[in-house]
Amino acid sequence: MNDTTTSSAAQAQSDIAEEFAFFGDWTERYQYLIDLGKQLPAFPEAWKTEEYRVHGCQSLVWLVPSGDASNMHFDAISDSAIVSGLIALVLRVYSNRSAKEIVATEPQFIATIGLAKHLSPTRSNGLAAMLAKLKGYAAQALA
Repeated sequence: MNDTTTSSAAQAQSDIAEEFAFFGDWTERYQYLIDLGKQLPAFPEAWKTEEYRVHGCQSLVWLVPSGDASNMHFDAISDSAIVSGLIALVLRVYSNRSAKEIVATEPQFIATIGLAKHLSPTRSNGLAAMLAKLKGYAAQALA
């Protein structure tokens, strides 16, 4: 289910909403988030540098861009299980897309699946910081 090659960011968000609709309560949804985070690809220790660190997150988060404006790829990791799950969702929506699509895509899945109401303020701030950094990388690729 953690496929980052979905046809569009909009389709990825729709798929995420469908997956989360299967779960009856937030205990199950948090467990699913944790499971998604465990499926993230290996992240080299060498990438855990200040350059790639996402500031504004309570936990440690690193986000590494690659590619160019026509197809940007992101690798990311966190020291937190739930944040790693959030990263997995963000990467499904935004990785392997054009910089133009990345900049134009609002993270609607956050409200659609109810994340906005169920994240602590520090996690919400961290998620916003991660999205801002990712979109910043895309904007730089377009410049």
